[in-house]
Amino acid sequence: MTKKQKLAFIYGISGLFILINAIFIANEFFWFMAIPLIGFLFLMYFTSLDKVLLLITFLTPLSVTLSSYETQLGLALPTEPLMVGVLVLYLYKLFFDQAYDIKIIRHPVTISILFYLSWMLLTSITSEIPLVSFKFLIAKLWFIVPFFFLATQLFKNIKNFKIFSWMYIISLCIVITYTTIRHSAYAFNEDVGHWIMDPFYNDHTAYGGMIAFFIPVIFGFLSDKSYSNTQRFFSLNAAIILLTGLYLSYCRAAWLALVVAIGLALIIKLRIKIKWVVLASFVFICIFFMLRSEIIMKLEKNKQDASENLVQHIQSMSNISTDASNLERINRWDAAFRMFKDRPFWGFGPGTYQFCYAPYQYSYEQTIISTNAGNRGNAHSEYIGPLAEMGVLGLLSVLAIAITVIYTALKVYWKSENKKVKLLTFIALLSLTTYYIHGFLNNFLDTDKASVPFWGFIAMIVALDVYHLKNEEKSNIII
Repeated sequence: MTKKQKLAFIYGISGLFILINAIFIANEFFWFMAIPLIGFLFLMYFTSLDKVLLLITFLTPLSVTLSSYETQLGLALPTEPLMVGVLVLYLYKLFFDQAYDIKIIRHPVTISILFYLSWMLLTSITSEIPLVSFKFLIAKLWFIVPFFFLATQLFKNIKNFKIFSWMYIISLCIVITYTTIRHSAYAFNEDVGHWIMDPFYNDHTAYGGMIAFFIPVIFGFLSDKSYSNTQRFFSLNAAIILLTGLYLSYCRAAWLALVVAIGLALIIKLRIKIKWVVLASFVFICIFFMLRSEIIMKLEKNKQDASENLVQHIQSMSNISTDASNLERINRWDAAFRMFKDRPFWGFGPGTYQFCYAPYQYSYEQTIISTNAGNRGNAHSEYIGPLAEMGVLGLLSVLAIAITVIYTALKVYWKSENKKVKLLTFIALLSLTTYYIHGFLNNFLDTDKASVPFWGFIAMIVALDVYHLKNEEKSNIII
């Protein structure tokens, strides 16, 4: 085709689209306008898969779960369909190209993740409800494959750490601003703070947990001396928004997680040896078990419920006598341990806890928010849940991922002589630590909100170890 013919073709197609779209609009059918966007997105899948990954990251805080609108599909739009597309295309390319960096495959973190997925597959076969378990497994794949296996390749270029983080932070700041404005209409009432972030986050715990996750990141950016004044200005504003959102989330688990992350930061900066930390933890655990009766009696005397008062709200964290939220967690955990005793090796199957735990509740442990319908969350723990659903090896596989990630991060941090690499590793480790602590009290890795940054940051640590530790002079460090 000549240049004039190409122009005529483009103008002809454009004119035809405008005409057809005008007819559809006149008939109140507006979806036809999305065709160019869909076409552009389809083109990106085949030419810039890394851009698709970053687009999904930006859209994640803004995604809306269909189940919140009583469709019962439990699908986050538009992110999860986009992840499915990435998963299918990536596996297709991997099958035909058979090209993947063997250093990533052999990495201890990757091996622990593959063990986790393999055991999930086996326990899905033996599951009490196989259909639920295989659906759960497939959902895990569309989180882990794009945001770990593909993301490790994205982070070959280390400047993508900054881009990836800002994609989520900017979008999260939009959600926080929207939530805070709505919350102000209710005078920042604590009870309202539990649901006011709807429809973007299903409750204040997931919302607060993700805000806490990115606070170490934004303060890491603020501490980077290479940042310009403009970058520092935007980082400072983002930090203020995140801290405001965290406070108004009234999420005690998120506050606790951030405090532990700050403690870890001090341990690392003060160069306290890990063996002393492990020893101190062991002594603390021994003292707890020796004095557990006295501690429980003391906690049972605490009658402070959740409150808008900051001090009283913190005090309510240890209330195991009247606080319904705390008591319900204990109820769910006790039910999970009873399930584990029944099936200690295979478990009940991935994703089945909420459908199977009801008979394992004791009436005297149930609370005003207890349910037998399985419609109010699951085991409220990233560790106890897998124990009930996938048995002892399920829990060990989760712990193996956490241990190898922390070990890798500390290794990179101490071995690297490049300040940028150390900063990136430090940020990623502290952010993941907030979620590891939060995971004792809640579990959100079955949602896009938590899975995207969680697996993405694990991919960052692995990429820093494989691509930027030994070849720092070739790293092109930009943040």
